[in-house]
Amino acid sequence: MPHKVTPSEIGMIRIYMKPSDKAAGARSFWSRKPLYRELVAQAKRDGIMNAVAHHTHYGYSNHGPIRENGSEISDPHLTMCVELIGQRGELERFCEGHGDLLAGKVIVYKHLEHWSIGPGGVRHEDAVPAELADETGQA
Repeated sequence: MPHKVTPSEIGMIRIYMKPSDKAAGARSFWSRKPLYRELVAQAKRDGIMNAVAHHTHYGYSNHGPIRENGSEISDPHLTMCVELIGQRGELERFCEGHGDLLAGKVIVYKHLEHWSIGPGGVRHEDAVPAELADETGQA
């Protein structure tokens, strides 16, 4: 095979919120940044591997009522989530460091396996005798 899959342990958290949730700040309510945007920006600053915001069309969170987007206007209270992918320790530190933004939110952790794709290297049957000797430690 020309490429090799190298698996590693990794994790994902999903943070559920309303699109209308705002990040805490000294500015007025109307000028504050949406919470989902602030979380993605903070994740980037903290070196998290992947951060995306997913909007939904229909659903509920935290035992609340079912909500849906209308055909003409969107519901600012319909559940959405911010998904962060990284090492478990990084994700835990992110949550601990940004607890003021995350208080009261539903947060779910999931174990994942990350695959890196790289060159496959030399196959045993393709190696010349000198390469085989290097591999086994024999001269």
